[in-house]
Amino acid sequence: MKIANFEIGKKVFIIAELSANHGHDIEIAKKTIRAAKQAGADAIKLQTYTPDTITIDCDKPDFVLNQGTIWDGRTLYDLYQEAFTPWEWHEELFKTAQEEGLICFSSPFDKTAIDLLEELNTPAYKIASFEITDIPLIEYAASKGKPMIISTGIATEEDIRLAVDTCRNVGNNDIILLKTSSQYPAKIEDANLIMIPDLAKRFNVIAGLSDHTKGELVPVVATALGAKVIEKHFILDRSIGGPDASFSLDFEEFKRMVEAVRNAEKSLGKIDYSLSEKARKSRVFARSLYVVKDTKKGEIFTEENVRSIRPGFGLHPKYLPQILGKRAAKDLEKGERFKPEFVEGGLKAD
Repeated sequence: MKIANFEIGKKVFIIAELSANHGHDIEIAKKTIRAAKQAGADAIKLQTYTPDTITIDCDKPDFVLNQGTIWDGRTLYDLYQEAFTPWEWHEELFKTAQEEGLICFSSPFDKTAIDLLEELNTPAYKIASFEITDIPLIEYAASKGKPMIISTGIATEEDIRLAVDTCRNVGNNDIILLKTSSQYPAKIEDANLIMIPDLAKRFNVIAGLSDHTKGELVPVVATALGAKVIEKHFILDRSIGGPDASFSLDFEEFKRMVEAVRNAEKSLGKIDYSLSEKARKSRVFARSLYVVKDTKKGEIFTEENVRSIRPGFGLHPKYLPQILGKRAAKDLEKGERFKPEFVEGGLKAD
Protein backbone atom coordinates (compact mmCIF):
# COMPACT_ATOMS: atom_id res chain seq x y z
CA MET A 1 0.00 0.00 0.00
CA LYS A 2 1.24 3.46 -0.87
CA ILE A 3 0.27 6.83 0.54
CA ALA A 4 1.54 9.30 -2.05
CA ASN A 5 5.09 8.05 -2.69
CA PHE A 6 5.49 6.34 0.70
CA GLU A 7 5.44 2.53 0.74
CA ILE A 8 3.66 1.60 3.96
CA GLY A 9 5.45 -1.25 5.72
CA LYS A 10 8.98 -0.66 4.47
CA LYS A 11 9.50 1.63 7.44
CA VAL A 12 7.23 3.23 10.00
CA PHE A 13 5.09 6.02 8.54
CA ILE A 14 5.37 8.88 11.06
CA ILE A 15 2.54 11.41 11.02
CA ALA A 16 2.67 14.79 12.73
CA GLU A 17 -0.87 15.81 13.71
CA LEU A 18 -1.36 19.57 13.39
CA SER A 19 -4.87 19.57 14.85
CA ALA A 20 -5.51 22.85 16.71
CA ASN A 21 -1.84 23.71 17.20
CA HIS A 22 -1.87 26.84 15.07
CA GLY A 23 -3.54 29.43 17.29
CA HIS A 24 -5.67 30.50 14.30
CA ASP A 25 -2.59 31.95 12.65
CA ILE A 26 -1.81 30.50 9.22
CA GLU A 27 1.83 31.51 9.48
CA ILE A 28 2.18 29.44 12.64
CA ALA A 29 0.50 26.55 10.80
CA LYS A 30 2.98 26.83 7.93
CA LYS A 31 5.96 27.09 10.28
CA THR A 32 4.68 24.00 12.07
CA ILE A 33 4.55 22.08 8.80
CA ARG A 34 8.13 23.07 7.98
CA ALA A 35 9.28 22.16 11.49
CA ALA A 36 7.55 18.77 11.26
CA LYS A 37 9.64 18.00 8.21
CA GLN A 38 12.83 19.06 9.99
CA ALA A 39 11.87 16.92 12.99
CA GLY A 40 11.67 13.85 10.75
CA ALA A 41 7.95 13.41 10.11
CA ASP A 42 6.86 11.70 6.90
CA ALA A 43 3.47 13.40 6.84
CA ILE A 44 1.45 16.23 8.31
CA LYS A 45 -2.22 15.65 9.06
CA LEU A 46 -4.91 18.31 9.28
CA GLN A 47 -8.49 18.16 10.52
CA THR A 48 -11.19 19.36 8.18
CA TYR A 49 -14.33 20.55 9.92
CA THR A 50 -16.08 23.64 11.17
CA PRO A 51 -18.03 23.86 14.42
CA ASP A 52 -21.22 23.58 12.37
CA THR A 53 -20.15 20.47 10.43
CA ILE A 54 -19.22 18.56 13.58
CA THR A 55 -21.87 19.65 16.13
CA ILE A 56 -24.47 22.36 16.85
CA ASP A 57 -24.30 25.50 18.94
CA CYS A 58 -26.16 24.31 22.01
CA ASP A 59 -25.49 24.49 25.74
CA LYS A 60 -27.86 21.73 26.84
CA PRO A 61 -26.15 19.14 29.08
CA ASP A 62 -25.63 16.73 26.18
CA PHE A 63 -23.41 19.30 24.50
CA VAL A 64 -21.30 20.28 27.53
CA LEU A 65 -18.13 18.28 28.19
CA ASN A 66 -18.23 16.48 31.52
CA GLN A 67 -16.14 13.33 31.09
CA GLY A 68 -13.04 14.08 33.14
CA THR A 69 -11.25 15.68 30.20
CA ILE A 70 -9.02 18.74 30.12
CA TRP A 71 -11.92 20.53 28.36
CA ASP A 72 -14.68 19.83 30.91
CA GLY A 73 -17.22 22.62 31.30
CA ARG A 74 -16.93 23.81 27.70
CA THR A 75 -19.55 23.23 25.06
CA LEU A 76 -18.59 21.14 22.07
CA TYR A 77 -19.30 24.08 19.79
CA ASP A 78 -17.03 26.41 21.76
CA LEU A 79 -14.20 23.86 21.78
CA TYR A 80 -14.39 23.23 18.05
CA GLN A 81 -14.67 26.95 17.35
CA GLU A 82 -11.27 27.32 18.97
CA ALA A 83 -9.74 24.19 17.45
CA PHE A 84 -10.81 24.08 13.82
CA THR A 85 -8.49 24.77 10.89
CA PRO A 86 -10.11 27.28 8.51
CA TRP A 87 -11.02 25.64 5.23
CA GLU A 88 -9.63 28.53 3.23
CA TRP A 89 -6.18 27.66 4.62
CA HIS A 90 -6.19 24.10 3.30
CA GLU A 91 -4.92 24.75 -0.19
CA GLU A 92 -2.00 26.81 1.07
CA LEU A 93 -1.15 24.28 3.79
CA PHE A 94 -1.18 21.43 1.27
CA LYS A 95 1.09 23.52 -0.97
CA THR A 96 3.48 24.28 1.91
CA ALA A 97 3.73 20.58 2.73
CA GLN A 98 4.40 19.74 -0.90
CA GLU A 99 7.19 22.32 -1.04
CA GLU A 100 8.76 20.67 1.99
CA GLY A 101 8.48 17.17 0.53
CA LEU A 102 5.98 16.28 3.25
CA ILE A 103 2.84 14.23 2.60
CA CYS A 104 -0.31 16.12 3.60
CA PHE A 105 -3.76 14.67 4.23
CA SER A 106 -6.61 15.19 6.65
CA SER A 107 -9.39 13.85 8.82
CA PRO A 108 -12.76 14.79 7.32
CA PHE A 109 -15.80 15.02 9.56
CA ASP A 110 -18.56 15.25 6.98
CA LYS A 111 -19.11 14.75 3.24
CA THR A 112 -18.42 18.38 2.37
CA ALA A 113 -14.98 18.05 3.95
CA ILE A 114 -14.31 15.02 1.76
CA ASP A 115 -15.37 16.99 -1.30
CA LEU A 116 -12.91 19.75 -0.38
CA LEU A 117 -10.09 17.27 0.20
CA GLU A 118 -10.79 15.57 -3.12
CA GLU A 119 -10.31 18.93 -4.84
CA LEU A 120 -6.92 19.12 -3.12
CA ASN A 121 -6.07 15.59 -4.27
CA THR A 122 -5.55 14.24 -0.77
CA PRO A 123 -3.58 10.97 -0.88
CA ALA A 124 -5.41 9.37 2.07
CA TYR A 125 -8.21 9.79 4.57
CA LYS A 126 -8.01 9.51 8.34
CA ILE A 127 -11.17 8.65 10.26
CA ALA A 128 -11.00 9.91 13.83
CA SER A 129 -11.82 7.54 16.66
CA PHE A 130 -15.08 9.26 17.54
CA GLU A 131 -16.24 9.01 13.91
CA ILE A 132 -15.74 5.24 13.61
CA THR A 133 -19.49 4.72 14.03
CA ASP A 134 -20.31 7.21 11.26
CA ILE A 135 -20.69 4.54 8.60
CA PRO A 136 -22.03 6.89 5.87
CA LEU A 137 -18.94 9.09 6.34
CA ILE A 138 -16.59 6.09 6.16
CA GLU A 139 -18.38 4.73 3.10
CA TYR A 140 -18.18 8.05 1.26
CA ALA A 141 -14.48 8.50 2.06
CA ALA A 142 -13.61 4.90 1.18
CA SER A 143 -15.45 5.19 -2.13
CA LYS A 144 -12.82 7.68 -3.28
CA GLY A 145 -10.31 4.84 -3.51
CA LYS A 146 -7.68 6.38 -1.23
CA PRO A 147 -6.03 4.53 1.69
CA MET A 148 -8.17 4.65 4.82
CA ILE A 149 -6.55 5.18 8.23
CA ILE A 150 -9.03 4.54 11.03
CA SER A 151 -8.50 5.14 14.76
CA THR A 152 -10.14 2.64 17.10
CA GLY A 153 -9.99 4.33 20.50
CA ILE A 154 -13.67 4.13 21.45
CA ALA A 155 -14.55 1.22 19.19
CA THR A 156 -15.83 -2.23 20.05
CA GLU A 157 -14.77 -5.18 17.93
CA GLU A 158 -18.15 -4.94 16.23
CA ASP A 159 -17.58 -1.25 15.44
CA ILE A 160 -14.19 -2.01 13.91
CA ARG A 161 -15.55 -4.92 11.88
CA LEU A 162 -18.37 -2.76 10.51
CA ALA A 163 -15.96 0.05 9.56
CA VAL A 164 -13.55 -2.35 7.84
CA ASP A 165 -16.37 -4.15 6.02
CA THR A 166 -17.77 -0.80 4.90
CA CYS A 167 -14.47 0.04 3.22
CA ARG A 168 -14.21 -3.36 1.60
CA ASN A 169 -17.81 -3.30 0.40
CA VAL A 170 -16.99 -0.32 -1.82
CA GLY A 171 -13.85 -2.03 -3.12
CA ASN A 172 -11.34 -0.32 -0.85
CA ASN A 173 -8.94 -2.79 0.77
CA ASP A 174 -6.23 -0.25 1.66
CA ILE A 175 -7.03 -0.07 5.36
CA ILE A 176 -4.88 0.89 8.33
CA LEU A 177 -6.24 0.53 11.86
CA LEU A 178 -4.65 2.58 14.63
CA LYS A 179 -4.71 1.56 18.28
CA THR A 180 -5.71 4.67 20.20
CA SER A 181 -6.35 5.69 23.77
CA SER A 182 -9.03 8.35 23.45
CA GLN A 183 -7.84 10.26 26.49
CA TYR A 184 -6.09 13.62 26.30
CA PRO A 185 -3.43 13.15 27.54
CA ALA A 186 -3.46 9.35 27.77
CA LYS A 187 -1.82 7.30 30.52
CA ILE A 188 0.90 4.83 29.58
CA GLU A 189 -0.89 2.04 31.47
CA ASP A 190 -3.93 2.53 29.23
CA ALA A 191 -1.99 2.19 25.96
CA ASN A 192 -2.69 -1.56 25.67
CA LEU A 193 -0.25 -1.87 22.78
CA ILE A 194 -0.58 -5.65 22.59
CA MET A 195 -3.70 -4.86 20.55
CA ILE A 196 -1.56 -3.69 17.61
CA PRO A 197 -0.50 -7.13 16.33
CA ASP A 198 -3.97 -8.45 17.10
CA LEU A 199 -5.65 -5.73 15.02
CA ALA A 200 -3.40 -6.63 12.09
CA LYS A 201 -4.13 -10.34 12.36
CA ARG A 202 -7.80 -10.22 13.31
CA PHE A 203 -8.85 -7.79 10.58
CA ASN A 204 -6.15 -8.59 7.99
CA VAL A 205 -5.01 -4.97 7.80
CA ILE A 206 -1.93 -2.87 8.50
CA ALA A 207 -1.90 -1.71 12.12
CA GLY A 208 -0.35 1.24 13.90
CA LEU A 209 -0.72 3.72 16.73
CA SER A 210 -2.35 7.10 17.25
CA ASP A 211 -0.72 8.21 20.47
CA HIS A 212 -1.77 10.76 23.07
CA THR A 213 0.72 9.83 25.80
CA LYS A 214 3.61 12.08 26.67
CA GLY A 215 7.09 11.26 25.42
CA GLU A 216 8.41 8.62 23.05
CA LEU A 217 8.22 5.37 25.04
CA VAL A 218 4.84 4.23 23.75
CA PRO A 219 5.67 4.82 20.04
CA VAL A 220 8.93 2.88 20.46
CA VAL A 221 7.18 -0.09 22.09
CA ALA A 222 4.48 0.06 19.40
CA THR A 223 7.19 -0.12 16.73
CA ALA A 224 8.66 -3.19 18.41
CA LEU A 225 5.20 -4.77 18.35
CA GLY A 226 4.84 -4.24 14.62
CA ALA A 227 3.20 -0.82 14.25
CA LYS A 228 3.67 0.44 10.70
CA VAL A 229 2.14 3.88 11.33
CA ILE A 230 2.73 6.26 14.26
CA GLU A 231 0.64 9.41 14.64
CA LYS A 232 1.49 12.01 17.26
CA HIS A 233 0.27 15.56 17.92
CA PHE A 234 2.93 18.14 17.07
CA ILE A 235 3.21 21.74 18.19
CA LEU A 236 5.82 24.32 17.29
CA ASP A 237 5.91 25.60 20.86
CA ARG A 238 3.50 24.83 23.71
CA SER A 239 3.41 28.54 24.54
CA ILE A 240 1.09 28.85 21.52
CA GLY A 241 -1.53 27.29 23.77
CA GLY A 242 -4.77 25.82 22.54
CA PRO A 243 -6.83 22.75 23.43
CA ASP A 244 -4.21 20.20 22.30
CA ALA A 245 -1.03 21.87 23.53
CA SER A 246 -0.68 19.89 26.77
CA PHE A 247 -0.41 16.49 25.06
CA SER A 248 1.44 17.56 21.90
CA LEU A 249 5.16 17.10 21.38
CA ASP A 250 7.26 20.15 20.62
CA PHE A 251 10.05 20.16 18.03
CA GLU A 252 12.79 18.64 20.19
CA GLU A 253 10.46 16.04 21.68
CA PHE A 254 9.09 15.01 18.31
CA LYS A 255 12.59 14.81 16.86
CA ARG A 256 13.68 12.54 19.73
CA MET A 257 10.64 10.36 19.16
CA VAL A 258 11.43 10.00 15.46
CA GLU A 259 15.05 9.09 16.24
CA ALA A 260 13.92 6.57 18.85
CA VAL A 261 11.43 4.97 16.47
CA ARG A 262 14.02 4.75 13.70
CA ASN A 263 16.51 3.16 16.10
CA ALA A 264 13.84 0.71 17.25
CA GLU A 265 13.28 -0.23 13.61
CA LYS A 266 16.99 -0.83 13.13
CA SER A 267 17.11 -3.02 16.22
CA LEU A 268 14.32 -5.26 14.93
CA GLY A 269 16.28 -6.44 11.91
CA LYS A 270 14.89 -9.47 10.10
CA ILE A 271 14.40 -13.19 10.64
CA ASP A 272 17.67 -14.72 9.48
CA TYR A 273 19.54 -17.58 11.14
CA SER A 274 22.62 -17.19 8.97
CA LEU A 275 25.54 -15.44 10.62
CA SER A 276 26.67 -11.98 9.71
CA GLU A 277 30.36 -11.35 9.11
CA LYS A 278 30.59 -9.76 12.57
CA ALA A 279 28.93 -12.76 14.20
CA ARG A 280 31.20 -15.18 12.35
CA LYS A 281 34.25 -13.31 13.61
CA SER A 282 32.86 -13.38 17.14
CA ARG A 283 32.55 -17.18 17.05
CA VAL A 284 36.24 -17.36 17.89
CA PHE A 285 35.12 -16.63 21.45
CA ALA A 286 32.74 -19.57 21.54
CA ARG A 287 33.51 -22.75 23.49
CA SER A 288 35.49 -25.62 22.01
CA LEU A 289 37.52 -28.60 23.20
CA TYR A 290 41.14 -28.15 24.26
CA VAL A 291 43.80 -30.26 25.90
CA VAL A 292 44.08 -28.58 29.33
CA LYS A 293 46.82 -30.78 30.82
CA ASP A 294 49.86 -32.51 29.34
CA THR A 295 48.72 -36.01 28.39
CA LYS A 296 50.85 -39.02 27.49
CA LYS A 297 50.02 -41.49 24.74
CA GLY A 298 47.71 -44.18 26.11
CA GLU A 299 46.42 -42.02 28.97
CA ILE A 300 42.66 -41.96 29.49
CA PHE A 301 40.84 -38.74 28.67
CA THR A 302 39.02 -37.26 31.66
CA GLU A 303 37.65 -33.85 32.57
CA GLU A 304 41.08 -33.18 34.04
CA ASN A 305 42.88 -33.19 30.68
CA VAL A 306 40.23 -32.24 28.12
CA ARG A 307 37.57 -29.55 28.61
CA SER A 308 35.19 -27.22 26.82
CA ILE A 309 36.70 -23.75 27.15
CA ARG A 310 37.09 -20.51 25.26
CA PRO A 311 38.23 -19.80 22.49
CA GLY A 312 36.47 -21.63 19.68
CA PHE A 313 39.26 -23.02 17.49
CA GLY A 314 39.07 -26.58 18.79
CA LEU A 315 36.64 -29.44 18.29
CA HIS A 316 32.92 -28.87 18.95
CA PRO A 317 31.96 -29.50 22.61
CA LYS A 318 29.28 -31.98 21.54
CA TYR A 319 32.03 -34.60 21.08
CA LEU A 320 33.17 -34.49 24.71
CA PRO A 321 31.00 -37.47 25.84
CA GLN A 322 32.58 -39.60 23.06
CA ILE A 323 36.10 -38.59 24.12
CA LEU A 324 35.89 -39.14 27.87
CA GLY A 325 37.06 -42.61 28.80
CA LYS A 326 38.98 -43.09 25.53
CA ARG A 327 42.78 -43.17 25.32
CA ALA A 328 45.17 -40.64 23.80
CA ALA A 329 46.62 -41.67 20.43
CA LYS A 330 49.79 -39.64 21.04
CA ASP A 331 51.52 -37.31 23.49
CA LEU A 332 49.57 -34.05 23.83
CA GLU A 333 50.48 -30.69 25.29
CA LYS A 334 48.35 -28.35 27.35
CA GLY A 335 46.70 -25.71 25.11
CA GLU A 336 46.44 -27.84 21.95
CA ARG A 337 43.21 -27.59 19.99
CA PHE A 338 41.57 -30.98 20.35
CA LYS A 339 41.25 -32.95 17.10
CA PRO A 340 39.51 -36.27 16.29
CA GLU A 341 42.86 -37.99 15.58
CA PHE A 342 43.92 -37.45 19.21
CA VAL A 343 41.65 -40.36 20.19
CA GLU A 344 42.73 -43.97 19.71
CA GLY A 345 40.45 -45.42 17.00
CA GLY A 346 39.23 -41.94 16.06
CA LEU A 347 35.80 -40.34 16.59
CA LYS A 348 32.52 -40.50 14.75
CA ALA A 349 32.66 -36.88 13.66
CA ASP A 350 29.78 -35.44 11.59
